[in-house]
Amino acid sequence: MKNPMPKRLMTAALAVAAIALSSACGQKWEAQPADGYQLIVQKGGPTLGYTSAPILTVRGYAFKDLNRNGQLDPYENWRRPARERAVDLASRLSVEEIAGLMLYSSHQAVPTAELTDAQRKFLGEDNLRAVLVTTVGSPEIAARWNNNVQAFVEALGCGIPANNSSDPRNETSATAEFNAGAGGQISLWPTPLGLAATFDPELVRQFGDIASKEYRALGIATALSPQIDLATEPRWNRFNGTFGEDPDLDTDLARAYVDGFQSTEGARDGWGAESVNAMVKHWPSGGPEEGGRDAHFNYGKYAVYPGGNFQTHLQAFVKGAFHLNGRTRSASAVMPYYTISTGIDPSGQNVGNNFSHYIISDLLRDRYGFDGVVCTDWNITYDNAGVETFDGKCWGVETLSVAERHYAVLKAGVDQFGGNNDKGPVLEAYRMWCAEFGEDAARDRFEASAVRLLMNVFRTGLFENPYVDPAAAAALVGNPEFMAAGYDAQRKSVVLLKNHGSVLPQTPGQDGKPKVYVPQRHYPAFAGRFGLFGAHPDYWALPVEKELVEKYYGWAETPAEADFALVFIQEPYSGTGYDVKDREAGGNGYVPISLQYLPYTAEYARAESLAGGDPKEPSANRSYKGKTVTTDNVDDLNSVIAARKAMGDKPVVVVIAATRPFVPAEFEPCADAILLSLGTQNQAVLDLVSGLAEPSGLLPMQLPADMRTVEEQAEDTPHDLRCHVDADGNTYDFAFGLDWKGVIDDARTRKYSKK
Repeated sequence: MKNPMPKRLMTAALAVAAIALSSACGQKWEAQPADGYQLIVQKGGPTLGYTSAPILTVRGYAFKDLNRNGQLDPYENWRRPARERAVDLASRLSVEEIAGLMLYSSHQAVPTAELTDAQRKFLGEDNLRAVLVTTVGSPEIAARWNNNVQAFVEALGCGIPANNSSDPRNETSATAEFNAGAGGQISLWPTPLGLAATFDPELVRQFGDIASKEYRALGIATALSPQIDLATEPRWNRFNGTFGEDPDLDTDLARAYVDGFQSTEGARDGWGAESVNAMVKHWPSGGPEEGGRDAHFNYGKYAVYPGGNFQTHLQAFVKGAFHLNGRTRSASAVMPYYTISTGIDPSGQNVGNNFSHYIISDLLRDRYGFDGVVCTDWNITYDNAGVETFDGKCWGVETLSVAERHYAVLKAGVDQFGGNNDKGPVLEAYRMWCAEFGEDAARDRFEASAVRLLMNVFRTGLFENPYVDPAAAAALVGNPEFMAAGYDAQRKSVVLLKNHGSVLPQTPGQDGKPKVYVPQRHYPAFAGRFGLFGAHPDYWALPVEKELVEKYYGWAETPAEADFALVFIQEPYSGTGYDVKDREAGGNGYVPISLQYLPYTAEYARAESLAGGDPKEPSANRSYKGKTVTTDNVDDLNSVIAARKAMGDKPVVVVIAATRPFVPAEFEPCADAILLSLGTQNQAVLDLVSGLAEPSGLLPMQLPADMRTVEEQAEDTPHDLRCHVDADGNTYDFAFGLDWKGVIDDARTRKYSKK
């Protein structure tokens, strides 16, 4: 049974009802039909969107009677502060309804505007209101799907709107061509690592401002971003989702990103109908993964701190995302990472961060005062079948039941369960709390989370109008202005690493000269991100469209007829640090992650891992010392070497698309110029090669001299690599980059460079 309404709230509700009944003021609103829903526009009040809720008029203003009780309850009163409304509504909800608020859906594709049976079930039966949206058929389809979702939940219970969300969705494809007048599905920007290469917080804030407008037009009110893990481990495969390895740059960009997403211009407290909640991740930073292995898998579940820099990894959160320049003041939500932060809990407990009372309550809540939503990373309460399997990520609590894991998460101080559509285990955890602490304590604990979760719905205006205009979505998302801003950011993110003899720019002539030779690239069979997503078969193909290149240069079929070569490659890829074949052959399964193209033997690796141990492993030692790995894309290196040989004295320009640091020493001597692309379209790179734009990007990371320095660096320590020095004497260190005049020395390098 839910607790009765507190006396003070009951008194307030009765008083408001009396005002409604005695209202004698003239009506200040008018209804307008919209595409599939109704709008109410009123002077001096917010616009309301609805489909089935009755409308109350109080002192001439309109309010939605979401629970259909014929009176204006505090949570329905848009004149009241968001927290007061959230407290009132939380007190009215049943335990089952609050359990639904604690759920966060698995990934939902939206190919059509219609709800699936599974979506109707988790919205209706499980009371889920946080939906993670992935691919959409089009902006218009996304808008119509949102409206169908909102109409469905408006008719249920207290009429709580859905809080739809998204992982980052503005990253570009290299082959997508920019057309200033055409617009697109959404504006295209560099990866976060590419944004970091601009060293420009104002540009990142602009990105947040534009992307948030696009999100809201699609019906999305929460961003599962930014990823502000401090990327101090160069082998980590999530490096490109971060702002790099420097704590000061990370802090400034985290603050700018959240300010851009959360701020509604002109709103008194910053929150409004253009705001998107930012869920920063991953507390307390997933960057220092031992050996670079990732915690999506059992074999990568340990974060280590050999340099004693745990506090450094918190900086972007506590001084950036939680300390904004804008009026929203702090990021509204936080996602902990899967990792076990080894040796950090003074009690000696080693469990995944989502299960750690010390990480969540003692640090995040108590020491740093964060009172927003804490949502687990996805699938942490499910079982894990094996060291290499991509399933549950219950690190450190493998022996607990699913319900017991939910209970442990709640006791740690978390509010919401990522990837769980089922309220059942949450209700079991509630009963466990009742048994241990009593029903009143359990109710209080659930209401505390409910208030936080509801705050993010009230502050973004969803209770007033969760509906969006499909035609406006089609016009706004990816409009020419937004596309142009993203494309400009792409050009600013490219880093010119080498320009021997000033071979760049290769300025096109009126007669189509110079002519360029572009060798085909070998695309080896690839399993994709985390070994699962984005897989493709083995093939050879041009890495850039011939038609695009011919807009800049003449096309040369052979090196002999070319004036210069343009070679597109990817950073080395050798796997994720675990090999089942090694285990089956009697090893422990652990192998190196290489950042070089040629075969690599881990001669300088640790003989004993810093962390280890699992119920499914016979040994706690995860060392890979002495083992050898090969790189899937060694043909990228061979392509550069072959181009150098074929071109003779003619320039060879290398464009390397990278998602993390790499060892340049193998190919740098063969290249006259090197451009680093961190998530940009080929067209943006060609603008720089041809001189239509001047390079201005800076390295947001160090590029190592060799793999020995990679093995000997500390996973948690920034700027501790011995960096590559090229043939021109330039060191590929953090904040290094060239423009046409030479090494860049400007306000950005003076502020952030560590020299």
